Amino acid sequence: MKLYMPTKVYNEKGCVRQHSQELAALGTKALLVTGKHSSRVNGSLQDVKDALNREQVPYVVFDGIEENPSVATVMRATALGLSEKVDFVIGIGGGSPMDASKAIALMIANPEKKADFLYETDAAVKQAADKALPVAAVPTTAGTGSEVTPYAILTRIVMPKIELTTAAASETSTEAKAGELVKQSISHHIFPELALVDSTYLQTASKTGCINTAVDTLAHLVESHLNTNATPYSRVYSEMGLRTFAKVKDALASYEIGEAQRELLMQACTLGGMAISHTGTSLPHGLSYRVTCELGTPHGKAVGMFLPGFLRCYGDQEEAMRVLTLLGFGSHQSFEAYIYSLIGEEKISRELWERTMNDLLSNPAKLKNYPFQMDREKLNGLR
Repeated sequence: MKLYMPTKVYNEKGCVRQHSQELAALGTKALLVTGKHSSRVNGSLQDVKDALNREQVPYVVFDGIEENPSVATVMRATALGLSEKVDFVIGIGGGSPMDASKAIALMIANPEKKADFLYETDAAVKQAADKALPVAAVPTTAGTGSEVTPYAILTRIVMPKIELTTAAASETSTEAKAGELVKQSISHHIFPELALVDSTYLQTASKTGCINTAVDTLAHLVESHLNTNATPYSRVYSEMGLRTFAKVKDALASYEIGEAQRELLMQACTLGGMAISHTGTSLPHGLSYRVTCELGTPHGKAVGMFLPGFLRCYGDQEEAMRVLTLLGFGSHQSFEAYIYSLIGEEKISRELWERTMNDLLSNPAKLKNYPFQMDREKLNGLR
């Protein structure tokens, strides 16, 4: 059993301003990585600028991060960071800017590498990779927990592989088609050195955005608890997070979100990130990526679609019921009704579902975090 949580976390109002010295101590010139609008509206970008100005640390802003950030966007930001000679990166926003900031920090620290280095699997090559610029994270949504995880999920274009198979075999092949968009975590693990978590940035979040990101948090807590890699240490985070979510779940359903509820959501989010840092996610996340890429379904909603089935079909029902109890639910039915009251129901075609199942069943890496045998019949129960 091991516990590794290297990110220093401040979870308090005004923490960006209050801890400006620690933020500035990460380097001599910063690249601020964010999106076009929300960080300006909620004040987080200005708070970071003010903190760096106070400490007389120069910075440059890259505000081109889109939802589900692409490898191409990461490389554009990398080019800016290299030309500006930055030596640390600050991700400001939801999971997209924070994930992208890790990948950008990696690529700036390895300027001789091309984009495919993000997905390098050779252990010897990867070892050099874990050299990355220092990263700070300023989350403005309560969803991904990326401020305390080593993961960076990007959208990449996967080109077809040349197959020397028979025509019959190729009909059932799960290889990617030409130009297919795939959401995939980079192969390197990069923890932020500093996370500055301020729930006041949630004030400007839309109802839909708040709910979708909260469901992503819930998925992290559930999937980390019911996980091959779960330990008593990791379950300290997941159980605390599940209890915290239980305190805010009714307010989320009625959307009576005030200051206290925003604080609880942000706490649950960070706890979920701490939990999945040790376990990774499981089947609901693995099933969600095609739904997001091909239907444009927001990530949290796409994951939430598979949570009721995951709990209902989980191989250890005693442990599944423990999760429901921690959340304040007495049955699978009440949990399912709650989830669908938040996200609604979205139908996916049989053809898309078949390809989604093929992806999962043909990839042992995607199944390894589920502690029981999985086959097509069982997987069908999650739909």
